[in-house]
Amino acid sequence: MNFHLEDHAHSEGHTCAEQVGTSAEPNPRQSAAGKYTCPMHPEIISNEPGSCPICGMALEPIAPTAGPDDQTELKDMTRRLWIGALLAAPVLILAMGQMVPGLNRLIGALGQSGNLLIQFLLSTPVYFWAGRPFLERAWKSVLNRTPNMFTLISLGTTSAYLFSVLQLIVPATGHTSHAATSYFEAAAVITVLALLGQVLELRARSKTGSAIRSLLELSPRTARRVVADKEEEIPLEQVHAGDILRVRPGDRVPVDGILLEGNSDLNEAMITGEPMPVTKKAGDTVIGGTVNGSGSFIFRAERVGGETLLAQIVDLVAKAQRSQAPVQRIADKVSEWFVPAVLLLALITFAFWLLFGPEPRLSFALSAAVAVLIIACPCALGLATPMAVMVGIGRGAQLGILVRDAAVLEELEKINVVAFDKTGTLTEGNPKVVETVAFKPYSQSEVLQLAAAVESLSEHPLGRAIVRAAGNQALPRATAFEATVGSGVRAEVDSHLVYVGKSSSDEAPENVSSAAANRWRREGKTAVVVLIDNQPAGLIAIADTIKPNSANAVKRLHDLNIRSVMLTGDNKVTARSIAEAAGIDDVIAEVSPEQKQKEIAKLQASGAKVAMAGDGINDAPALATANVGIAMGTGTEVAIESAGITLVKGDLNLLVSAVLLSRETMKKIRENLVFAFVYNFLGVPVAAGILYPMFGLLLSPMIASVAMSLSSVSVIANSLRLRNSIRRQA
Repeated sequence: MNFHLEDHAHSEGHTCAEQVGTSAEPNPRQSAAGKYTCPMHPEIISNEPGSCPICGMALEPIAPTAGPDDQTELKDMTRRLWIGALLAAPVLILAMGQMVPGLNRLIGALGQSGNLLIQFLLSTPVYFWAGRPFLERAWKSVLNRTPNMFTLISLGTTSAYLFSVLQLIVPATGHTSHAATSYFEAAAVITVLALLGQVLELRARSKTGSAIRSLLELSPRTARRVVADKEEEIPLEQVHAGDILRVRPGDRVPVDGILLEGNSDLNEAMITGEPMPVTKKAGDTVIGGTVNGSGSFIFRAERVGGETLLAQIVDLVAKAQRSQAPVQRIADKVSEWFVPAVLLLALITFAFWLLFGPEPRLSFALSAAVAVLIIACPCALGLATPMAVMVGIGRGAQLGILVRDAAVLEELEKINVVAFDKTGTLTEGNPKVVETVAFKPYSQSEVLQLAAAVESLSEHPLGRAIVRAAGNQALPRATAFEATVGSGVRAEVDSHLVYVGKSSSDEAPENVSSAAANRWRREGKTAVVVLIDNQPAGLIAIADTIKPNSANAVKRLHDLNIRSVMLTGDNKVTARSIAEAAGIDDVIAEVSPEQKQKEIAKLQASGAKVAMAGDGINDAPALATANVGIAMGTGTEVAIESAGITLVKGDLNLLVSAVLLSRETMKKIRENLVFAFVYNFLGVPVAAGILYPMFGLLLSPMIASVAMSLSSVSVIANSLRLRNSIRRQA
């Protein structure tokens, strides 16, 4: 495998002459195709998949693709896990079954030699075949002088396995009391648990590419090019800047450009996050990936390929995801000195007792050295983080909080600023009729019913809101329906000409500008006028209402000393109105997806730890850039896949619960690490024989194994306390 180390690599002295070298990348966008990098060490670049020479993690593609994920390693690890578990289960029963009444007689009938032989035959393929990836990565860590978690795992399984084999081959070694001691079950079970952790991690990491694939799928595969009054359908890759293209009703705009002929309403929710279509006419810009409404138009391509806004959003998400590599696990940091220290201590222990120990010195020295390795086996240290995370994530799922990985929980604990998108996050994301005003001689119900009759033939979001407001009552039949782009709709209803449109439209007379309409505009609501036979009949206010739980959630965040900010593409008037109702501290309105991402970066540059909560495609770059991205489960798939946390019901109270859950989980992780280190720092010196000269006490490998198990049990029991933490909020 050919690795490259980028210029910004860490200068820690861990290079491999055969595998690691320097490489200059003149054009990262082009050269990224077909290359792989480590999510924890992005300076590592490889031409083929494999594992990182520094930390051992699986490499992942640099360049985003629209195709499915490569599941090769996940499938391989899963196969090793199931086969390893099937073989390890009987080994565990044979080793521990003698303590179970009834089962001990059956196992005793095999005899000591037969029991050990069966354990050897079953655990050997687990150690050598199922655990092969760990052994290979541990060996690489030795070559690169970068001890990591795989070094610890392999050290524990290897010491347990080799000592057990030695006991099987030379059962006495002059010290018969140790004849029955074996650790085949430890070697097998540790390997299986490590495989389980890898499978869970690979599954979580495989989802990170889904957001980019969803973004790439927004762009159509073909475009309709107009040449000399003739149209031809061509692949998107053949579109060049300056080409004249046609977009039909319902099609997606292929690339960015300038509208030349025709007009239409475009759904730009993927960019602005706002549900209202935007009216486009000659001279306006159109954005690739947006959805055309009912009109047909011709435009000139301006930005194609990697220059389009959609491609830039994809690039922003990809870069942000790579820059948010999971934090280095505490166990990996400790292993930089812990593993060499344990090895050195085991060698010193062996040499000391070989020279000065009681007879038989070799057996005594070997027993003490192996006890050091066994009690220092990283079971508790390895379980300290993942066990608490596993229970914490499970508790989150019960509450409706989906957490992507451990790094998200660790980052969420440090959050002191939450940035909110407006539409669909703080608000319902669904326009509703909130007020109706009727002018004599019409009543409110008549105005709403006639308007709904006309809008029943329209697909405009405002029209659908009016139809929903009319309820399930039968509507009068509308005929001669006409829609004017950017203005409104009209039709004949019960022999009356009914017009429905924005009060600011040229079609609406000046005398409909009432106090109610002016008030609605200040409140960020849309005022729709209803004319009957060209005379004002009433006004309808439509707004995206704030969620009932938003204000309470923001208040609870303030109680946790977390500041709130709103980032929205909507206008300043509407944004301020919603912010005041929700109790938001700061408002930044009329921002594009790229500007949202830059605002998040500004907050981070000022020292803030930022969580971003959003639900739309336009939020994807900001979600990926934030320290923690939080998506509404009621939002788009792209937003969900770009985020580290998903709130299934879109309830912002769950965001507060997620913060509390992260704090509790990290508290348990720290407690677990204390348990693990106490066992190691107290147990290792005892295993080395520090008490033997004074008290004649020597910790046998069997007792070391029990102590190792107790440390794991304490970590698991403490982690399970998370199951009853964080109550569901109403």
